Amino acid sequence: MSISIFSKLSRQARSKWPYEWALGWRYTRAGRATRRNGFISFISGVSMLGIGLGVAALIIVLSVMNGFQKEVRDRMLSVVAHIEIFTPGEDALPDPERTLREARQNKSVVGAAPFSAT
Repeated sequence: MSISIFSKLSRQARSKWPYEWALGWRYTRAGRATRRNGFISFISGVSMLGIGLGVAALIIVLSVMNGFQKEVRDRMLSVVAHIEIFTPGEDALPDPERTLREARQNKSVVGAAPFSAT
């Protein structure tokens, strides 16, 4: 039985791998050289494919949900006021126009409008 130079080099290179990598390589390649454990090799391939697809699906779902969360937050903040001004007893403001003028004098205020809370 002849052994090619490539397989000798690959064995030498594999001997320097960490134990986990060597064990994984052994069971992933099972059956390719000897045909004894071909089913194990098939199961290993299917398992790796399943893990890869699962990780890809998880990354995609998290990315979509992150974008969806940002979109929902932006839409809600564009509709809901960032600040609401009430009297201490949460009664109606005595002079809403004066309160609006005072609020608009602040440089950070983009818009101000009266509202009625029910």
